[in-house]
Amino acid sequence: MPLRFFNTLTLATEEFTPQRDNTVRMYTCGPTVYDFAHIGNFRTFTFYDLLRRVLKRRGFKLDHVMNITDVEDKIIRNAMAHSQSIGEYTETYTRAFLEDSDALRLGRPEHMVRATDHIKEMAEAIDGLTSKGCTYEKDGSIYFRISTFPEYGKLSHNDFTGIRAGARVDVDTYDKTDARDFALWKAAKEGEPSWDEGAGPGRPGWHIECSVMAIKYLGETLDIHAGGVDLTFPHHENEIAQAEALTGKPFSRFWLHSEFLMVEGQKMSKSLGNYYTLRDLFAQGYSPECVRYLLASVPYRKALNFTIEGLKSAATAIERLRNYKLRLETAKFPSGSNDEMQARAARASAAFEDSLDDDMNTAQALAAVFEFVRDTNTAMDAGEFRDADAASALDVLERFDSLFDVLRPSIKSDAIADAEVEALIAERTRAKKSRDFQRADRIRQELLEREIVLEDTKDGVRWKRK
Repeated sequence: MPLRFFNTLTLATEEFTPQRDNTVRMYTCGPTVYDFAHIGNFRTFTFYDLLRRVLKRRGFKLDHVMNITDVEDKIIRNAMAHSQSIGEYTETYTRAFLEDSDALRLGRPEHMVRATDHIKEMAEAIDGLTSKGCTYEKDGSIYFRISTFPEYGKLSHNDFTGIRAGARVDVDTYDKTDARDFALWKAAKEGEPSWDEGAGPGRPGWHIECSVMAIKYLGETLDIHAGGVDLTFPHHENEIAQAEALTGKPFSRFWLHSEFLMVEGQKMSKSLGNYYTLRDLFAQGYSPECVRYLLASVPYRKALNFTIEGLKSAATAIERLRNYKLRLETAKFPSGSNDEMQARAARASAAFEDSLDDDMNTAQALAAVFEFVRDTNTAMDAGEFRDADAASALDVLERFDSLFDVLRPSIKSDAIADAEVEALIAERTRAKKSRDFQRADRIRQELLEREIVLEDTKDGVRWKRK
């Protein structure tokens, strides 16, 4: 089955192939580093990671650019309030974003680029748009005249034919239906940081940043541009207008957008007390794997209702899969092979891959894996599972984890090493054989306090991290 994505530009699910060289040229909108990223942000960033993994498993090479927006309205306001430079202020949150991304096991793009490193290129692009008659100046700021781009609205599928000529907007974000000429270059205000790259003292508008950096690193036409659905308008619509007015070529062949994240059925808000950063959840004892599993479990184009019960269910699901893997690796099965078990593994693998090819339907992919786990566990209990069947079952799990990446427990910096666990288990076994049950119990308790759970089975001692 060919790989297919829903393209926001065409409102159709289309077969995907790169335009050339088997290399996917992809741009994704990264964080605006004015604060710690919240779980809604990480729903989108987890989608990017899943997208990267799906493309790679289909044999494509990646040339992926993600921006770090380190200059815009909120950043300037907050940096000034803290009496810091933009660089000093944003470095804290850039570092935090990278740490949180690593905790969630998100793959790094091939290029992670900061807006402030590309101010000169942005000014040059604005000059190019001016030479084409697409801009005008007002009070030292330069605006893109959207009436010069007749296709404006083709991504958001809004009809903007009745836009009011000359209506301008200076802020970076605005109402979904409020189409106005937008700032490409904002004149410097007193006390604000600014650059002088030929357009007069000021700074670039938010929208020009992504267009310029995408074209610089990936060329005039991308294969994929992705982001959260909230960016469709105005941000991505404005990116298209700028880029295509400048180059005369399509900006991106595919546009992929992840849906919103709700919390307990409501929009996430600090005022409602349902606003979570990753660090908030980790402090409450939830592991990165649980958060990643929950964020990945709902297909990216469906709204995700993030709940604490959902996190607990994610933990239960991960534990079930880890126990299943442990059983495959340590249990003693009758010798031989069962053709039906081999066939079930093949069907599960095919269903998993087909689900991913179908616009990354992670819910269907999960269903295929858990149906296989249930059926094969039942077969093990009935004595129908053979030792040669374990390899194909482990392959199903490997396919699952190459995408979801949750079976390996996160290791805390102060966690006990595997070798020490094994040594203590061996000591406990010796204590039991010498009938020193008090010592054996103390070792079990010591390991439990260090978040290691022991399970005595007929095949020996199994252990796992909590």
